[in-house]
Amino acid sequence: MEVQVLSPEVIQDTESAPTPSSAIPADLIDSTFGSTCIDLTSSSLDSSILAFSDEWFAPASNLTNPKPPIRRPGFFVHTGAWYDGWETRRHNPEPYDWVIIKLGVASGKVKGIEVDTAFFDGNHAEAVEVQGCFDVGEDADAKVVKRDYTGWRKVLGHRGCGASQRHAWKADDESEVTHVRLCMFPDGGIARFRLYGQVVPVFPESMEQEVELSSALMGGMVLSASEEHFGSSKSNLLLPGRGVDMGGGWETRRSRDQGHVDWVIVRLGARGKVQRIVVDTAFYRGNYPQAMKVDAFDSEGETPDAEDQRWKEVLGMQRLGPDKEHEYAGTSLSNVEEAAYTHLKMTIVPDGGVKRFRVFGTRL
Repeated sequence: MEVQVLSPEVIQDTESAPTPSSAIPADLIDSTFGSTCIDLTSSSLDSSILAFSDEWFAPASNLTNPKPPIRRPGFFVHTGAWYDGWETRRHNPEPYDWVIIKLGVASGKVKGIEVDTAFFDGNHAEAVEVQGCFDVGEDADAKVVKRDYTGWRKVLGHRGCGASQRHAWKADDESEVTHVRLCMFPDGGIARFRLYGQVVPVFPESMEQEVELSSALMGGMVLSASEEHFGSSKSNLLLPGRGVDMGGGWETRRSRDQGHVDWVIVRLGARGKVQRIVVDTAFYRGNYPQAMKVDAFDSEGETPDAEDQRWKEVLGMQRLGPDKEHEYAGTSLSNVEEAAYTHLKMTIVPDGGVKRFRVFGTRL
């Protein structure tokens, strides 16, 4: 990690008057951003901590953990009490501590910011500011960590923080960014940092090349689901990889009603022709669905609901097994040869857990 020494010009710019932004009440954060944005800096998207000023008490890498912060009272490590977050030394001689994060996607448009100081009380950050830049190329990461880098602009102006609580604001600047710098005034601790936004994908030049149309990295979004339980999230379905345990998927509660089903609706990152569908039940060994089916919908300006009669079946009911990738293509699919779609709905019977839902095809 490179430790950046701040120039007087950078400090002066950071201390300039803040730009107004809209605060979001803690109980409305998830509903405000949950169905229209993803966390662009989540470690589940392979974001990177490129540099930081200090992390004496707790590492900056905790900031991008997608899981909620936890507390371990009475547990101590070499540096002191253990905290699930990023915590720096006391008595910072500079105006603020900072961390530079590379987004987990090619780039994204920022819509909102969350700073969670959970369990930091008396050692929490007093205020924050968020800066962003757009810089691509092989040497971009090396450039943005240099002390004389001038590409930063304010995404969120100076904002006060309280102890052990979630804070969120709508972004001051919704421009496209590839990297962000979180500034913490003057020092202290932050449990989690979320950068809510929309992916700006980089597609292959050839329209004939198969891509994962549903992937979060390509701009795919989970718009709605019948429910999500056991701490799971519907948005996990579109993440890269297969995860590390059962906690990183979508799981619903046990149903007790005859004929019950659960469902999830996905908006593809681009309108396209469906060629393959993969349903992965990785780590779900005694709680996977008995079966599932997939329907599709084509509409650029409309969001269909689960009961819309215009859904077309593209994959009939299929039995599922535990801890396995199930792939369907060719004659297993229907209504895909001459059709293009923007949304897909997976219905599981009667309930259970799915790790990933992947839709591959070509853009139109």
